[in-house]
Amino acid sequence: MDRTERFYKINQQLENGHCVSFEKLREACEVSRATLQRDLEYMRTRLNAPILYDRERNGYRLARETPQVGAQYELPGLWFNSQEIHALLTMQHLLANLDPGGLLAQHIEPLQLRLNTLLGAAEDAVSDIRHRVLVVGTGKRTLKLAHFERVGSALLRRKRLQINYYARSTGETTGREVSPLRLVHYRENWYLDAWCHMRDDLRNFAVDSIVDVDVLERRARDIARRTVESVLGPGYGIFAGNAVATAQLRFTPERARWVGAESWHPHQRGEYEPDGSYLLRVPYADDRELIMDILRYGADCEVVGPPALRNAVARELREAATRYA
Repeated sequence: MDRTERFYKINQQLENGHCVSFEKLREACEVSRATLQRDLEYMRTRLNAPILYDRERNGYRLARETPQVGAQYELPGLWFNSQEIHALLTMQHLLANLDPGGLLAQHIEPLQLRLNTLLGAAEDAVSDIRHRVLVVGTGKRTLKLAHFERVGSALLRRKRLQINYYARSTGETTGREVSPLRLVHYRENWYLDAWCHMRDDLRNFAVDSIVDVDVLERRARDIARRTVESVLGPGYGIFAGNAVATAQLRFTPERARWVGAESWHPHQRGEYEPDGSYLLRVPYADDRELIMDILRYGADCEVVGPPALRNAVARELREAATRYA
């Protein structure tokens, strides 16, 4: 049992007002008397643990009944599982890159300090711990923080937004009145899911493509979460649509060793074939992002179906061959 585990074992023994003898603590931690004494002293002085020795009961307990002076008592950080460490470091990454020294700095700093505490360890500087695991993001686009702040404010206050939106697909800028529903961080970029009053439908907007934005003092339209999920949730990637098809992608045995362990979509289905290739089935509503991911694998990925997707990928390949011939 390492030192951090012993701290948690001691804390567990003393919880709920229990008074525990020194010998019982020593047996629980499986250490010598000298080691346990050092642990108790460390928890008192370094972790601010309110551990008291109760002479009448001849044991140790946590003094929860007296006001605590100084820093809050917290146990040192544990090593998290892969999902937890990814979540914590992603939050660190988002906060560090969202608004360095800008409008939101005063709000972000307390969150960063709290995350530092969670990620820290008793004998290591938290700044060192944070740099031992790296979250690398690619394809991040620059957004205007003032726009992001207004979007977030309207989202929480349930107000409508008036936006001028630049659509990269067409190169056109249009004015829209939208009711914000949720912010989505996807592949290093922020998107706004909203009800578009001009289109009278659900749409998602890249926040970095918002040219201008104003908060309107009109109540935002509320859309049931189930409806939002049914329209914006089932397709592949960030693009939405009601008509969902299923892509069938076959990967070579060499590439199958990677793709078989990847999650492309929450509702994907995959199976290995007798020759070692991997057949992946993923739902999609808009093929733009899916085609980009298919092309990353080149000849290692065969589009089995549907025919419309297969033809779209073939067309992209032909146009690329013509352009770079």
